[in-house]
Amino acid sequence: MKLNNIFSVAVGLGLALGLSGCEGEKDLIIIEGNLPIKTSALYMVGDATPNGWSIDNPTPLTAEGEDPLIFSWEGELNTGELKLCLTTGSWDAPFIRPKENGREIGRTAITGETFQMHAGDPDEKWKVSEAGIYALTFDLRNWTVSTVYLKEADAPVIEPIVTDALYIVGDATPNGWIIDSPTALEKKSDYVFTYEGPLTAGELKACTSIGSWDVPFVRPLSDGSKISRNGAEAPDFVYTTGPDNKWRVEDDGIYRLTFDLQNWTIAAEFMGETVIEKNPIETNALYMIGDATPGGWSLDDAQVFTADPANRYIFSWEGTLVEGTLKACIEKDFGAPFIRPSAADCEISANGAAAPDFVFTKSPDDQWRVTKAGRYRLTFDLQNWTIDAKYLD
Repeated sequence: MKLNNIFSVAVGLGLALGLSGCEGEKDLIIIEGNLPIKTSALYMVGDATPNGWSIDNPTPLTAEGEDPLIFSWEGELNTGELKLCLTTGSWDAPFIRPKENGREIGRTAITGETFQMHAGDPDEKWKVSEAGIYALTFDLRNWTVSTVYLKEADAPVIEPIVTDALYIVGDATPNGWIIDSPTALEKKSDYVFTYEGPLTAGELKACTSIGSWDVPFVRPLSDGSKISRNGAEAPDFVYTTGPDNKWRVEDDGIYRLTFDLQNWTIAAEFMGETVIEKNPIETNALYMIGDATPGGWSLDDAQVFTADPANRYIFSWEGTLVEGTLKACIEKDFGAPFIRPSAADCEISANGAAAPDFVFTKSPDDQWRVTKAGRYRLTFDLQNWTIDAKYLD
């Protein structure tokens, strides 16, 4: 009898708990909207911010005293882009972003506008349309942002840049965009550095160290400032992490560039036309990559050419090409020179190659453009620097 009583009590308790649970489910509260973003730190990153795109050293915001989830910042913003993160050191973390990519921050104030936060794509960012001194406020409790344009930015303070080395980097320079091996200038005095050599049509900027894009660069005051046969369009430069302004070389040729790091000026002198010595390219192998090829842009899947047993400078390949671009190389290294057309987007079509000549260089990153898909036979003559394309379909 005692066991039966115990069993009855247990069942009764179970029913009571079950009924209680049902009652609790009726009282569940559904929370709509975003929960507060709880964090003790907030940073902004981008070429519009003082520290540029350095994810290891982004620009910190300050939490308000009364509400620790309201962060503010006041200072100079450049023209460019920005987004915000809660931690440093990782591009894979969630970022605070505008609802619409390219949302403009400028003279017109933004008041209590909703933002979003997510990792990965799409990579929405705010766009600062006018440089100046701004006040930014991010309310992480209500997921809103407010901005106020305060005044124009002060003129940069020109202080001598002390360095033992200066480099130029960019697709206009001999070493291209390889930051681990940029083109070095010659030090003429404590603050004067010069470069004399070939430049191709493209972009460039200068830096005092190698191996990192997160350092300040020597840049023109305005993006796209021209360097041409007539010299440098404007003499003044800035030394900053952003915005990512670059000089644009208009004409291929031999130039003398002079950087004065004491007075923050650049001078450019056109010395003459570039003379390319077309010596035979010595190699035992030739490869081809590009989205027009079966292997795409993977060097591991690069298409292999066959050497002519009667002439070691003749290499041929036969296969299917799709619409897209391609280039060739003699070693599987993106930092090495590539075989490229003499002009960008030289067409390969049913009529063959639009021009037979090619160049062997690291930059600019010109490629042939296949405009008609089909089966082709491509033949490179590495002694005379020519390409022949036959459409076989």
